[in-house]
Amino acid sequence: MCSLESFKIDLKGLEATEVVREYSLSDDYFEAIDAPEVKSGSLHVSVTIRKLTGFFELLFHIEGTVRIPCNLCLDDMDQPIETDNRLEAKFGTYESEDDEVVTVDENEGILDLSWLIYEFVALAIPIRHVHAPGKCNPAMLKALEEHSSDRSSDVESDQETDPRWEALRKLTNHP
Repeated sequence: MCSLESFKIDLKGLEATEVVREYSLSDDYFEAIDAPEVKSGSLHVSVTIRKLTGFFELLFHIEGTVRIPCNLCLDDMDQPIETDNRLEAKFGTYESEDDEVVTVDENEGILDLSWLIYEFVALAIPIRHVHAPGKCNPAMLKALEEHSSDRSSDVESDQETDPRWEALRKLTNHP
């Protein structure tokens, strides 16, 4: 099992003004973080941490693939991921965080990147993700076709329309 300790950055202890951390994420990482959306993958993450006046700038570059279910046939598929993200971290007491600023407890001084990296990966997954044409599970596609709304509307058109609905349609067509 992957240890998430390596993702904890001691911001107070940073000596250099710029530090680069590299991570190789595998199935162990996704298992350790107990990710709800992505259960496996192979990613390379590069994090550049710049110590600036009053805050830290973190630049993330993530690329690789994750295994997620296809929206169409539900079989697992490889989804390529490539994303660049920017985040600011500052010391202080907890404030409402916005999308690009994280407040780190000044007494502790530790920023855990493990969940932040996962969120960047999850946000990089397209809303609709399907296999390449011809790669979906044919049995599932056949079942989907049998139950699709297009097929059921054809069946309805073959049947006689209930006269009550026809009367209502006439009301909506007249002013």
